Amino acid sequence: MSSRKNHLSTDGILLMLCNSVVKVLTSAMDTEVAFSPMIQKINRTCLKPDIACFVLFEGGFSGLVVSNFSAAAALEIYQTYLLRMGIPEAELATQHTSDEVGNVMGELMNQIIGDFTSRVGEELLTSISQNQPKMLVINKEVMVSINTNLDRPQTRRVTFKTARNNIFYLEFAVDRTEFVQLQDFTRQDEINPDKIIAETESSRESTPQRAVLNQDLEQLNSELLEKLGF
Repeated sequence: MSSRKNHLSTDGILLMLCNSVVKVLTSAMDTEVAFSPMIQKINRTCLKPDIACFVLFEGGFSGLVVSNFSAAAALEIYQTYLLRMGIPEAELATQHTSDEVGNVMGELMNQIIGDFTSRVGEELLTSISQNQPKMLVINKEVMVSINTNLDRPQTRRVTFKTARNNIFYLEFAVDRTEFVQLQDFTRQDEINPDKIIAETESSRESTPQRAVLNQDLEQLNSELLEKLGF
């Protein structure tokens, strides 16, 4: 390793969060979700119409995540996700004010933050925890802030775009922080529950096959011993 150690600042942590948004929503909808390579430095975080959510986190560092969706963006994500799950279109809500839309969007946001906290643990070897996100339908801007003193807070806004070109925004407020790698370490492997389940099922399916194979080998051995006169 070179003498120059790796550094990760606030914007590097924000990039981890953006990647979590893309990973979760792309997997949920099976369509492309992208974010702008240009981020905005802003002075405050706000909940904005039509549907918004905020999540507080604390631990190795403290901060706030705010997501703001237009009605069109929220409905696209909600409907595409449930259609992919096999829900008939006729059973889907058509208004962003529906409780079902808020519940589904809240669950997706919870998955996003969960993926983000996992990344923090794997890549930064520190831990953060968050509160349960809740989607709010609002018709005017509401300013939100963290009920704690941040050391030189930094605030950012990132623009995201869905496959149908609907826009939504992510706002991120966090302590001004920097992680500096002092020595080499082995990055923790990401735990993939789906992979573990698949491997377990594969192992179960192969068990009868191994039993048949063992039985055939025993029969061959018995026949060989008979031919040899034993």
